[in-house]
Amino acid sequence: MRTTLTLDDDLADALARIARLEDRSLKDVINETIRRGLLTGERPAESARPAFVVHPEACGFLPGVDPLRLNQLVDEMEVDRFVREQVQVHTKP
Repeated sequence: MRTTLTLDDDLADALARIARLEDRSLKDVINETIRRGLLTGERPAESARPAFVVHPEACGFLPGVDPLRLNQLVDEMEVDRFVREQVQVHTKP
């Protein structure tokens, strides 16, 4: 399978040096290196930044908002928008 990789300069140099020293193709060196890395089962080093953590906070609707009637509110807003559009269409000269 063909793919394009963007390697860090230091890795590209090290892989090219190994390929040159062992008189092998860069492709073979890269494939072998990836295979060895996958076989070790080790995971890449974690970032130095701390993990992003979400702290949930209880929040609700403002007083007077009935969550059971939100669909009705949406319907009313759609009717209002439709009426405004119809008024604009019929009042244009």
